Amino acid sequence: MRYEAKIGWRYLYGGKHDRLMLVLALCSLVVALAGLGVLLLSKGNPIGVLMFVVGVITTAVFTLLSIFSVFVSVSILGVALGVAALTIVLAVTTGFQQEFRDKVLGVNAHVIVLKSQSTFAEYRDVMKTAMEIDDDVLAVQPFIFAEMLVTRGKGELSGVAIKGIDPKLVGGVLDLERHMIEGSVDSLAAEPKPDVAPPIIMGKALAQKLKAKVGDTVTVVVPLSNIDFDTWRAKSSAPTSRKFRVSGIFYSGFDEYDRRLMYTALRDTQALVGRGDQVMGVEMKVRDVEEAESIAARLEKKLGGPPYQVQDWYELNHNLFTALKLQKLALVIILTLIIIVAAVNMVSALTMMVTDKTREIAILKSMGSTHGSVAQIFQVVGLAIGGVGTLIGVAIGLATCYVVSAYGYHLDPKVYLIDRLPIEVKGLEVLLVAGITMAISVVSTLVPAQSASAMRPVDGLRYD
Repeated sequence: MRYEAKIGWRYLYGGKHDRLMLVLALCSLVVALAGLGVLLLSKGNPIGVLMFVVGVITTAVFTLLSIFSVFVSVSILGVALGVAALTIVLAVTTGFQQEFRDKVLGVNAHVIVLKSQSTFAEYRDVMKTAMEIDDDVLAVQPFIFAEMLVTRGKGELSGVAIKGIDPKLVGGVLDLERHMIEGSVDSLAAEPKPDVAPPIIMGKALAQKLKAKVGDTVTVVVPLSNIDFDTWRAKSSAPTSRKFRVSGIFYSGFDEYDRRLMYTALRDTQALVGRGDQVMGVEMKVRDVEEAESIAARLEKKLGGPPYQVQDWYELNHNLFTALKLQKLALVIILTLIIIVAAVNMVSALTMMVTDKTREIAILKSMGSTHGSVAQIFQVVGLAIGGVGTLIGVAIGLATCYVVSAYGYHLDPKVYLIDRLPIEVKGLEVLLVAGITMAISVVSTLVPAQSASAMRPVDGLRYD
């Protein structure tokens, strides 16, 4: 080991341990382990989460104080807390992105084909073209999407979105069956009978609002169906309505779908809206969702463009995912400022260390140390503070992410759209946080190191 590194480490660690701080660190570690045990045994006890998080942080604090000086410990702790906060926030924002993507793709297709004209009777030809456009296209199905009103009994009325699907093809395109908590998607394939209401599937939140369960009958009303749009006058008849039998209930975990979406067989939706053998669009599932955009572009070109419009899943939910990206970027910038503040604290600690070690610097220079060697000593100190702080911060951040994920923090789906706080840790993002922190640490050492290297031996020995 070069002497610069040895001297730098000696400035950090004086060779003595504070026994009281070691005892407190051990006690804090016991509290953290006890909290983890409570969390695992009680399956998400909030007391266990609190004990673990507080125990881990206090263990790090007391361990640092038992080894390093107060100034160095505070500098390391500032870096560690900044890194931990950034690691946790990145995991949460990435979790939201992943969770929303999974929810969206769970009940929606990867690519859809729409037509700007009101008639879409040639959908079978479009389906055939879609299957032939690429080997990565796994399945296609036609669909109808319409805004309706649904009622059950007196006073239970709700605006809904009804999606007509092909019961025989939907399994290859949507993961709806995986989200069924009562009944089955196959119930939509039942043969129609004159005196039996056709089947319908609804979300869990909608079923609770309507107080409906499997086997109950609901009435679907087509709004404005009694309006003559040529004269804008109401017809003598009432709006078109039809009774349906609840044959299944699904739960996607995405509140927007669970409280508004209903599924019926395509033939029943066509009869309800009076379209005949026409659909609203064609949707498909591809092997790799990341390739959906390129497949959509090729399919649109193959169909000849307008009146056909082909969109992938990301374009359909562009506003949602763009908002999540901007939110993530803003949080990263804001929390990086915490690390920069910690770096300023590091500069202050190093500057005070240079002032305190003036005599030793003068002796080293009088013995032949170069400007670069003296600068390297304090660069070693700064990098050690940044490195130790980064390691502790990443450890605290990952441990907290694991505990919060195991706890399954509940969210209000009416506010956040999902019912659980999602945590998704990505190794590349953790490495990015560590890299940013070390880069800031390197920059923070430049001014104190330059100040130490510029000092003349006579200035340090003048009063000795």
